[in-house]
Amino acid sequence: MAKTTRSVPEPTEGYLAGHLLIAMPGMQDPRFDHSVVCLCAHSSEGAMGLMVNRPLAGMVFDDLLQQLKVEPLPPQRRIRMVSGGPAETGRGFVLHTDDWTTEGSLTFAPGLTLTASTDILAAIAGGGGPRDGVLALGYAGWGPGQLEDEIQRNAWLNVPAEEALVFRDDLTRSWDAALARLRIDPALLSGTAGRA
Repeated sequence: MAKTTRSVPEPTEGYLAGHLLIAMPGMQDPRFDHSVVCLCAHSSEGAMGLMVNRPLAGMVFDDLLQQLKVEPLPPQRRIRMVSGGPAETGRGFVLHTDDWTTEGSLTFAPGLTLTASTDILAAIAGGGGPRDGVLALGYAGWGPGQLEDEIQRNAWLNVPAEEALVFRDDLTRSWDAALARLRIDPALLSGTAGRA
């Protein structure tokens, strides 16, 4: 499918859609320990993002296509699969480059699009689709003010999302790579939050 022209929404001051959240060592929630979350939406109503550095255990792309009855099988092309977060783990999202879109795709930052329809899976299985992407099952969500409170309590750092960080081949090194983008040595981070 040809790329449709979609304008990228202007960032809303104070909000972080299009950024990566990097969990601090003192993260209280073990589900997010050493996680990197790509924020796809963030406003006064809350936030939604996908963890991009947790390879999905126990399922491969071919099995998912078979469950969803998406052809062709075997696929001509595959996509990396990750655990996107603890909410609605049976729901799938493809975070991908913006060179391919379909009805309902959301381009939320320069170069980054989110698609939740099976159209993209069929396109990838058929050898087409976006240049790069990752399929996430589940997502991370925050209610109004919840993420801002966590950031204020030093649970997260953030950095603008870039393809090189979001679509890494070595997902297990994403946390270190995101911190390196901020010029932070992980060994120097404290697990204890404090205020001056």
